[in-house]
Amino acid sequence: MLLLLLIANLCMGDARGEESPPNIILILTDDQGYQDLGCYGSKTIRTPILDQMAAEGVRLTSFYAQPVCGVSRAALMTGSYPIRVAEPENIKRLHTVPHPEEITLAEVLKDAGYATGMIGKWHLGLDRKDAPGGVLPSTMPNAQGFDYFYGTPRFNGYTVNVDDTAMRSPVMRNQEVVVEAVEDWNDITANYTDEAIRWIKEKRERPFFLYLAHNMPHIPLGASERFRGKSAGGFYGDTIEEIDWSCGEILKTLKELDIDDNTLVVFTSDNGPWVETTRGMKPKAAALIPRDHSGNADPLRGWKMSAWDGGCRVPFIARWPSKIPAGWESDELLSTMDLLPTFANLARTSVPDVTLDGKDATAFLTRQTDESPRDDYLYYSGCMLTGVRAGKWKLVLPRENAPAGLGWWGRMIEAVPETMLFDLDEDPGETTNVAPQHPEIVASLMKRIERAREELGDRFHTGSDVRLFDEGPRTLQAPIKKRKAR
Repeated sequence: MLLLLLIANLCMGDARGEESPPNIILILTDDQGYQDLGCYGSKTIRTPILDQMAAEGVRLTSFYAQPVCGVSRAALMTGSYPIRVAEPENIKRLHTVPHPEEITLAEVLKDAGYATGMIGKWHLGLDRKDAPGGVLPSTMPNAQGFDYFYGTPRFNGYTVNVDDTAMRSPVMRNQEVVVEAVEDWNDITANYTDEAIRWIKEKRERPFFLYLAHNMPHIPLGASERFRGKSAGGFYGDTIEEIDWSCGEILKTLKELDIDDNTLVVFTSDNGPWVETTRGMKPKAAALIPRDHSGNADPLRGWKMSAWDGGCRVPFIARWPSKIPAGWESDELLSTMDLLPTFANLARTSVPDVTLDGKDATAFLTRQTDESPRDDYLYYSGCMLTGVRAGKWKLVLPRENAPAGLGWWGRMIEAVPETMLFDLDEDPGETTNVAPQHPEIVASLMKRIERAREELGDRFHTGSDVRLFDEGPRTLQAPIKKRKAR
């Protein structure tokens, strides 16, 4: 059956006089800061491979993910803002769990005839103690479009050292646990690299989609002996430099297999760096993460979990020698949500028949046009709408300190007493509120906010076009307690 499918695909390609659809490799890091590559300004972390990859392709400086791991991966896999995505029992979780009926990027490409492999951190599953790896199988990669999975079902941990907590992550191959409990993370990047190269070699004869989601540089950190202690960027820098090496090994493999020209390789991060030197960054709180264990989002303000740009604006590099012109850069807006419709177009297939927030960026990335299809980006912290960006303008809405309904990541969101407007071209650090000087811009952006609240919703309101596949209303995992009447 597979042979017949391959022959049919080849015949169709010949009849239309078209090249075969490209292979697609998506490399995602975990908690990597905007500045943590040489080509994004790092003075301490050496990334010659990724710097060269940017020189041979495109580098975007206004590319957006989401501010937290699971939420960000949900947006990537569904092409939608996470607040729109259906979840089991209609519960909006702090780490989004896409409902099994959601159609993922992997399912779209698998239906187009692609081999689909996922290596690395999944973190989109529903916890279930009695299930393999502690996650419900119907919410794992093999049930969400991936033919092959090797990696961790959840995250590394939430402490600087593995021994600081009883938590231990398993490593799985498909639905089988192959490592019961990871005791250190030093070999994980090299292991993933070996797995990725082996899988690419196995699938070289047909179009393939590889999603390589590194566990690094999320704490607890790990780097192999070859890289540990070598970076001027400290232990954190060691992990990034090993990821850079990993990218080089993959690019080398593509060239050795003579499939480099027809392979699109994308590199980005799931969110900004986890900078929390004391709990919640409170001056008198207990120490948490040493600075040499986390990255840098400069010149942006904020970091992972925050509502400022440092939380969700991340590096983006794309290389495709036969299609993407070398050495161009753009500050046009684009996001992880745009990858699903873009990859679907490249695979010559259709997107899911639901409302998506992603836009097809094929013409933009291949520089047939200098304009991105995305004209705005909405800043959501969980189900809380905190602002919007359009062009160079970012509007920030008033909010309280540690807002209710955001659970553990609310601790990183401070109060904003009034509506604020920033010119991100002149002020990427979001330091100077220019709302009083531009009331017409504020009014225009508020119309976008109003549309978003109507369609997507907010903490206190379920949107008119969100997906709810189970019975009952939408609820929040971290409920908002009603305030007592005065």
